[in-house]
Amino acid sequence: MFGVLFPMPIGVLLKQVPDTTAKIGVSGGRVDESAVSKWSMSPYDEYALESALRVKESSGGEVVAITCGPARAAKMLTDAAAVGVDSLMHVQIGSQDSLDSTQIQSILAAALERAGCDVVFCGKQAADTNGGSTGPGVAMLMDASCVSHVSEVSADGGGYLALRASPSGDERVHVSAPCVFAFDKGSEELRRPNVRGIMMAKKKVIETISPGDLSVSMDESRVTLVSHSPPPEKPPGQKFEGADSVATVVGKLRDEANVI
Repeated sequence: MFGVLFPMPIGVLLKQVPDTTAKIGVSGGRVDESAVSKWSMSPYDEYALESALRVKESSGGEVVAITCGPARAAKMLTDAAAVGVDSLMHVQIGSQDSLDSTQIQSILAAALERAGCDVVFCGKQAADTNGGSTGPGVAMLMDASCVSHVSEVSADGGGYLALRASPSGDERVHVSAPCVFAFDKGSEELRRPNVRGIMMAKKKVIETISPGDLSVSMDESRVTLVSHSPPPEKPPGQKFEGADSVATVVGKLRDEANVI
């Protein structure tokens, strides 16, 4: 797909999602984004970013962070720059609800080509949708190998060596570019920005473009989101006191909680 140079630039696909501590409200059959108090980088994407930065530190090259999202997602890119990302690209759209997963994947694949990245790191799934289709979908469009549920990647000769869990134990998989790695939670400690990084990130220019700039056709979505609905409320807790309650508690732990 692209010229073979090593070390190659690594494209990291990032998505901004409601923070895991934020309260999510539903209004009119849709998540009320205006009521979300805090937005953050999707957690699995954080591990993809950390691994990309480690590969850069050990083997050279640069890291390009790419997102497709509304204007507010620019802050997430600036946060990525604060921990060491070299280049930032924001494909700005009004709302992801108006696009289906295949359209998002087409946008991201075109953005990666524009950035000259045929090595891609991303989270295995987004925290808001848990779809898990971005990595495989982008890999298909790039005609690239895809390794999922990865916890660690290192440069290895002219390719990359990935560690991932499998039902039979850990696997090490070697692939060459073009390739996509979809990350699970890893064991590495995620870096946090220092004061110097934050100040430098404020000067970093974000390349802001539209799907049209990538010559990606935004035809009518083939998948329509009908509605959002909140999960059912959890039943209230139960309290038991005294020795006479032991048999009842044991029965509930065995028959309802399935913990004994």
